[in-house]
Amino acid sequence: MIVVATSDFELYHGVVNELRDRGVTFTTIEVDEDLPDATAVVVTGEDDADVFDDEPVTTIVAEPDAPRRAAEQALAALRGEGGRTIIGVDPGRRPGIAVCAGEMVVAGFQVPIGDAIDVIQREVADATDPVVRIGDGSRLESAKLVNELEDVRVELVDETGTTPYLGTGARGMGDVLAAVNIARIEGDVVENREIEPTAGELQVIKDRSREQSETNRAIDEVLARRVAAGELTVEEALAQHRNGSGDGVADDAERDDSPPS
Repeated sequence: MIVVATSDFELYHGVVNELRDRGVTFTTIEVDEDLPDATAVVVTGEDDADVFDDEPVTTIVAEPDAPRRAAEQALAALRGEGGRTIIGVDPGRRPGIAVCAGEMVVAGFQVPIGDAIDVIQREVADATDPVVRIGDGSRLESAKLVNELEDVRVELVDETGTTPYLGTGARGMGDVLAAVNIARIEGDVVENREIEPTAGELQVIKDRSREQSETNRAIDEVLARRVAAGELTVEEALAQHRNGSGDGVADDAERDDSPPS
């Protein structure tokens, strides 16, 4: 059983709500009460942690502003998973991200590629022996994630066969479910991934820039290569293009769509 015992009102309500949302069986007691016989894990605050030093239970010391992490740690401890955080990432323009504690999925996200690093770094912060497993598809996006992640073990995973079949009503869940599968596959440890973009990949970037441009104009190849390398976002490349900071040579597709002078 998980027991929540803290004199911190904010922490109490945050952790209780997180556990309720997960359908977890738990109980609450006052800090000075005896622990129930079935107690395996106690969630408490820093000010009360020493009360349970001599108890034969796992104590999770939680922060008021991080109740979800406390709930995840309590569940991982209850299931004997050692608390290791494994994050699977299905790369793409909106990567799917799955956060696992052992065999349990504790969180899922799908965010724009520009926000993915912050999400992953937040989830591994203060985690025990975390690992991030990134699928090797979507080469440019996976390379960006590998190259920008710091101070965490990163593995590149063969993502063949990780995309699940989606039945009725499951639309939109595919990338996160693929990330769960990627998290369960051991990959090769990598520190960086150098990718030479193909002509097709560069054209995709140019097409994306045209879609986002207010004047229906695409960035040039030099800027497209910098986007492919993760040095610029499409928005930043468009700003440089408008300011004349590219190579000054428009691509053929851009010239075709340029209005007559």
